[in-house]
Amino acid sequence: MKLLREHPHLFEVNARIWLSRLSAREGRDLSLSTIPQVDLEAIAERFDLLWLMGAWRRSPGARERALVTPENIGAYDRALPGWTAADVEGSPYAVYRYELDPLLGGPTELRVFRERLHNVGMRLIVDFVSNHLALDHPWTLEHPHFLVHGTEEMVRRRSGQFFPAAGGDWLAHGRDPNFPPWSDTVQVNLSSPQARDALIGQVSSIADVADGVRCDTAMLGLSDVFEQVWGWALPPGLRPPQEFWSDLIGRVNAAHPDFLFIAEAYWGLGKRLIELGFDYAYDKQLYDFLRGGSAIDIRQHLATSGPLLYRAVRFIENQDEFRATVAFGRARAHTAAIAAMTLPGLRLVHDGQIEGKRIRLPLQLVREPLETVDTSMVDFYNRLLALGNAPAFHKGTWRLLDVGPAVVWDESYRHIVGWSWTHKSSHYLVALNQSDTPAYGRLCQPRNVSWPAAAWTDLIEPVRAARVEGCGAGVNVRLGPWSARLISGEAGPEALS
Repeated sequence: MKLLREHPHLFEVNARIWLSRLSAREGRDLSLSTIPQVDLEAIAERFDLLWLMGAWRRSPGARERALVTPENIGAYDRALPGWTAADVEGSPYAVYRYELDPLLGGPTELRVFRERLHNVGMRLIVDFVSNHLALDHPWTLEHPHFLVHGTEEMVRRRSGQFFPAAGGDWLAHGRDPNFPPWSDTVQVNLSSPQARDALIGQVSSIADVADGVRCDTAMLGLSDVFEQVWGWALPPGLRPPQEFWSDLIGRVNAAHPDFLFIAEAYWGLGKRLIELGFDYAYDKQLYDFLRGGSAIDIRQHLATSGPLLYRAVRFIENQDEFRATVAFGRARAHTAAIAAMTLPGLRLVHDGQIEGKRIRLPLQLVREPLETVDTSMVDFYNRLLALGNAPAFHKGTWRLLDVGPAVVWDESYRHIVGWSWTHKSSHYLVALNQSDTPAYGRLCQPRNVSWPAAAWTDLIEPVRAARVEGCGAGVNVRLGPWSARLISGEAGPEALS
């Protein structure tokens, strides 16, 4: 298996939806081992990693909850009018067992699928959920001491946070402190050494069949966060001195040194998770700034990201967020995509994003609605992803650029944020206008860097190249409202060689 390139590209697919779509196209039931080779090769032309979201066995108990929870039913109605019970499964984040979902293939097919990905130059990423499990997970009967328990007093005072398990214990539902408990889950006691050992053993087993894990709600596994959320419910006693994640990552990587850890992280805690050993962590702050922040917000965020800058997961949609065309609007989705695909870090693209899909599918649905493909959006991503494979975006030097006025009296440059990539004689400049008015400014040439004096080309929309003005002190750019430019200092196809 070749080395993973810097700033890799990750493609996220909903495993059941993706396989159903391919099966319908082929007119036969496919499994992971029978997906046509041409489909894997097509993904491998653009991406280094495939995230098979929802690969694990679903929970019968979680499905029962999914069929009767009012907010879920409302979401199904909006996303898939006319849905039936056959379209609903338990959430993939209420894991019943870390075994391949039987509807994706037999017990050995995940390992086979990984080998198929390796053969086309990709690696396999799957989910791992440390914070919680399905409410009917075997641990509720076999190892209830791995889970957070409640007393009768707790149950009375905190309605809805506990449920009576089949073994007779009151167990806590998994939760994020900012949201109601997830009623289809049970909370793991991450302060239990025995529970930690069991989770580490689970990830070690996953490392035998996959190349990395995307760790759901990883920030909830930090010792101080877990204590804040659950300290009141835990019996008095010593807490493990070592952070859960540093313990887990260290022990798994000792046997599998190339195994990747990707953290879903919020609340600005991505930096801490990187310091504990994660290879990459979500940069939700950048996503929020792209949606509603200013150029100053984005520039300051990038300038102060520290260790997260080159280890951030850049995204403009995923299974938890609104579709990019809805969250940003169709035109602004172009701008956000250019930013996400040209910043350092792990660049994530969600299945359906390229086609401009607008419907966010609830995770419990295993059938997708039909949507019209936005062919112009496909054309845009074809150009952007081809450009994103240029060596400069993976081997080059990234710089956050100063932006100044193009003319003395014009203050609109303050709405522009820009950066550059340099590799050998290739120079790529990116400029974003984070405002609802046109902007005109100068991307300032860094010291000790020589940009071409002319021949700048707009790589996304070449017809606009004449509006890019090269000069000795930098490059002047004009940007429409909420728009972006990706330009190259080399003319012709050799810029992409």
